[in-house]
Amino acid sequence: METIQTIPEWRVAADEIWAVLKESAKENAARMQESAARLAEIEHIMKENAERSAELDKKFDRLGINVGGLNRSLGELIETLIAARLWEKFPEYGFRRSYRRVPVYDEKSRVRTDIDILLSDSDKVMAVEVKHELDKEKYVDEHVKRMELIRAYPPAETVNKQLFGAMAGGLVTGDLIRYAYEAGFYVLELSGESVHLVPPPVGFKPRRW
Repeated sequence: METIQTIPEWRVAADEIWAVLKESAKENAARMQESAARLAEIEHIMKENAERSAELDKKFDRLGINVGGLNRSLGELIETLIAARLWEKFPEYGFRRSYRRVPVYDEKSRVRTDIDILLSDSDKVMAVEVKHELDKEKYVDEHVKRMELIRAYPPAETVNKQLFGAMAGGLVTGDLIRYAYEAGFYVLELSGESVHLVPPPVGFKPRRW
């Protein structure tokens, strides 16, 4: 009798346990569903960030290309502004012709260097090197070597003519001006839309190559 009387109690306890298990399972399922949703959201955010990062990289790549193009365009603009009526800055030489981008070939027809601007008269020429910023002594040293190549492998317009040199820039530093004049070069600087000859030091004598 005692065993029979306890059966209903067991059933009640079992029902309560099953109810708790079902509720727990329901809560766990809800949590798993919520976790899955959050995981999907995180994956979506990571994918968006990856796409934005890739797009940003492309923009920087394009920006790099554009900046490079801008530098080239600016350099060409400065050269054009300096070349315009440059011959007027040297009335004592009587230059009447101006050439741009003159190549210098060696005996094997290889290009050894080129001349940014070449001013010419019947018996004199001047090779002008143009830089966006004339601020490094190595530019002067390189132009000295260029002058030697021009003399060694003279383009047609320079044959049997006195060869002088000059350097010009959109911006020229003071130390560079001194160094260039010591090397025997004239120095010119862009000012507004024109170019002016930086006054040579007292006693300056241009070098002839």
